[in-house]
Amino acid sequence: MIGKLKGVVDSYGEDFVILDVHGVGYVVHCSSRTLQNLPPTGEAATLSIETHVREDMIRLFGFRSDSEREWFRLLQSVQGVGSKVALGILSVLDPGSLATAIATGNKASVARGPGVGPKLAQRIVSELKDKAPAFAAVDPALIRLTGAVEDNSAPRPVADAISALVNLGYPQVQASAAVAAAMKQAGDEAEAKTLIRLGLRELAR
Repeated sequence: MIGKLKGVVDSYGEDFVILDVHGVGYVVHCSSRTLQNLPPTGEAATLSIETHVREDMIRLFGFRSDSEREWFRLLQSVQGVGSKVALGILSVLDPGSLATAIATGNKASVARGPGVGPKLAQRIVSELKDKAPAFAAVDPALIRLTGAVEDNSAPRPVADAISALVNLGYPQVQASAAVAAAMKQAGDEAEAKTLIRLGLRELAR
C-alpha cells in the first residue's frame, strides 16, 4: 500500500494532481484546500496518501498532513459519508477547524461541505464528538460546557447567560466560548448577569 508520495507536480485536474515520482505519474485526488496549497507545476511536493483498492480500480487520495488523512478516514466511518463527501468537508474546513466544529457541536459548519445536509451533519457530529477533542485546538472547558448545554445539564446561570448572548445575535458556539472564558474569570458560582457582562467583554475583543 502507498502511504506517502514525494515527487514533482506534473499537472493539475479539477480534483486531482498528477505527481511525477521518478518518471511515474500518479493521479492523486485531493480536497480543493489541499490543491490550492500545493506548489506550481514543476516544483517538488510531498503528500500523505490513502489508498482505496477495489476490484476494478485503485484510487489514491492525497493530504498535506497525517491529521488531514486521519480525518478523511474518520469521516468515512460515518454512514452516508463516502470519499467524495469527506473530501468536500475537508475542502471547506481544515482538520483543526473540523475537529473544533465537531467537538463543540457546530453542525452548521460541518453542513457547509458539499453534499452534507442537516441530518448528515448531525450524524457526523454525534458519532465523532468523542474523537474530535484530541484533534481540536480548543479549550477542553468549552467542549465540556457545550456538551452540558446540549444535555440540559449546565448550571442555570450558565445556560441563561449563553441564551442571552444568542438572543443578542451571537452564534451559539461564540456565545458558549465567551461564557466559558467568563467562568474562568468569575468562577463556577457566578450569576448569569456577571457571566453576560464578562461574556460581552470577551466578544468585544
